[in-house]
Amino acid sequence: MATGKGNCYCNYSVKYFYEASGKNISEQWSARDYVIVTMGLTVCFIVIFSNVLVIMAILKNRRFHYPIYYLLGNLALADLFAGLSYLHLMFHTGPWTIKLSREQWFVRQGLIDTSLTASVLNLLAVAVERHQTIFNMQLHSNMSTRRVFIIILFIWVVAVIMGLIPTMGWSCLCDLQSCSTMAPLYSRSYLVFWAVLNLLTFSIMVAVYTRIFIYVKRKSKQMSQHTTQMRHRETVFNLMKTVSMILGCFVICWTPGLVLLLLDGVGCKKCMVLLYEKYFLVLAECNSFFNPIIYSFRDNDMRRTFKQILCYPCKRGSEQKGNSGVQFSTLEHEVQSESNGDSNRDKTQNNHTL
Repeated sequence: MATGKGNCYCNYSVKYFYEASGKNISEQWSARDYVIVTMGLTVCFIVIFSNVLVIMAILKNRRFHYPIYYLLGNLALADLFAGLSYLHLMFHTGPWTIKLSREQWFVRQGLIDTSLTASVLNLLAVAVERHQTIFNMQLHSNMSTRRVFIIILFIWVVAVIMGLIPTMGWSCLCDLQSCSTMAPLYSRSYLVFWAVLNLLTFSIMVAVYTRIFIYVKRKSKQMSQHTTQMRHRETVFNLMKTVSMILGCFVICWTPGLVLLLLDGVGCKKCMVLLYEKYFLVLAECNSFFNPIIYSFRDNDMRRTFKQILCYPCKRGSEQKGNSGVQFSTLEHEVQSESNGDSNRDKTQNNHTL
């Protein structure tokens, strides 16, 4: 019954809070439960495999030892943690939920909150880094390694704090009327806070990438007027495609879940949030394996490193073709180098003609 902490319900079971919030859980597995768990486990294994592959590639190839790749490696680490957290959730969901203690329930939810917050903050850090480098016409940022790792540390500190906030008191254990429907031990005000914070981060990312998109589009028009170097034009258009993919992926994966959290947080009784809850959670988790595809699989060097790692057990004396070793620090240098190359080829042809 009641606890020694006034009107708090600290001695009540998880099942009590679920029933009080209207989120009843059957003790028997339904077909829907099996579908959700099967989908979730599939996504988990894809997330874990793809992000382990990215981390191994960055560690293996010294050409990836630059700030942008350190951030991408941390993004892969955050997404890997998300996959493991979601795997833990899959084995503590459905009818298993009512068997959890309050501490186990808060750990389950805290892992998800921490991992997803870290992924979002990493995406924001990558967006800011890309904004800096593209507007300075550089391929790599001038940030020091120390500064990059301070940013990475800050990301994880904020993510852990976000995961611990409900455990530290922002819950509904002492105010049953404020309990949310989707997360019955969480206060609705916390759901609003978490959703608004992530939507604000999303808005900043949209603003940053929109500015990059406009700049790249304007720059591509200028380049088409002053140079005929097809390789350079392709680089510009690839940047535009990447920006579009990043924006589209993030909107598709995150917006439905964040809107659902807001609706639950404001107490919408007619929104049927429980009907879409788990599907939108799986959709949000999918962003963790889309990130390696968008940021890494479009990189030729990363793709070659993936092939080396995956084909290593069956490799039989075949040697990888070496790269030219030419590194460009700016896009202008790339155009200048290509122009010089064309001039040298023309001179050689003229000499042969003479």
